[in-house]
Amino acid sequence: MHNKFYLIFFLLLCIISFSQQNEEIKYEVECIAFYNLENLFDTIVDPDTNKILQDDFTPEGNHKWNTDKYYKKIRNMAEVISKIGKEVTPLGPSVLGVCEIENRLVLEDLVAHELIASKHYKIIHQDGHDKRGIDCALIYDPLHFKVLAFKSIKLTMPDNPDFASRDQLLVSGELMGELIHFIVVHWPSRRGGESKSRPKRIQAAKLTKSIVDSLQMQNPKAKVIVMGDFNDDPISPSMKDFLNAHDNNKDFKDNEMFNAMMGHYKKGIGTLAYRDNWNLFDQFILTPSFIDDKKEFENFSFYKSAVYNKTFLKNQKGNFSGYPYRTFVGSTFMGGYSDHFPVYLYLIRHSK
Repeated sequence: MHNKFYLIFFLLLCIISFSQQNEEIKYEVECIAFYNLENLFDTIVDPDTNKILQDDFTPEGNHKWNTDKYYKKIRNMAEVISKIGKEVTPLGPSVLGVCEIENRLVLEDLVAHELIASKHYKIIHQDGHDKRGIDCALIYDPLHFKVLAFKSIKLTMPDNPDFASRDQLLVSGELMGELIHFIVVHWPSRRGGESKSRPKRIQAAKLTKSIVDSLQMQNPKAKVIVMGDFNDDPISPSMKDFLNAHDNNKDFKDNEMFNAMMGHYKKGIGTLAYRDNWNLFDQFILTPSFIDDKKEFENFSFYKSAVYNKTFLKNQKGNFSGYPYRTFVGSTFMGGYSDHFPVYLYLIRHSK
């Protein structure tokens, strides 16, 4: 009974040890996170960026977006990143996927902020094809993750040659010496209605699954983490039927993947709210190679996931009490964080 208690308790430490049969067993824990940064734009007009958003995110635009507001936003994002997973991994996430960023410059300003500068985060970003001018990216701690290759993959619609949305970012590298692939996505929105826009997300799911399949063709035991804002819930057709992601973490069928966020969704936990309804659009999807039923943890395995929804990230009063405390409501500057809560998970293995 005591050993079981110690195991549960000390698994919540960064370097975990407990006494069992007079042997000390140590574990390594890595935090992986994803955060929709809600329109992290600079104040400079970019001719390659959608004119509507240029008008919004400039000093003369609808949002009166100026240097003070921009650096308030940068500070807020850095504050959140500095705290994610800290109860277990004091240094925070080793790998963080992000979306809704305008360009590399805003990420350079973000990782240079004093709240997270000590992590010396590096950036993987490529300009994509989205009409709004927003991209996905990955930041990482180079002491923990060594990038080997990356590429940005365009999403297309066969019947619409003018379609443009966020590219899907594939980054392959070694997490503390172990090969892991990260795919960062921001699937098409529900603009125009969920049903009408559904085919776009189904097409995005097909692209994501094709990337995973290609990695598994090279190595059937490839470790792949898909993370992002899917603009769909875990039970949506795009997730269950096309990405083939489920909450079953035993006896995987052919091509099945594990949705690490399904359990939270079933408990009514969301990452964003709209008209008094919660959605869980921000998710992690893992290949079966991360599941260690025997709890041997010889290699990095999935341990647990969570929504980072601390009180300071929520509205404290009014009609939107409990909702994410966002940067803008309409054109009114609220000075908050994001309209999404971040999500994170822990990977665990025996110390090497």
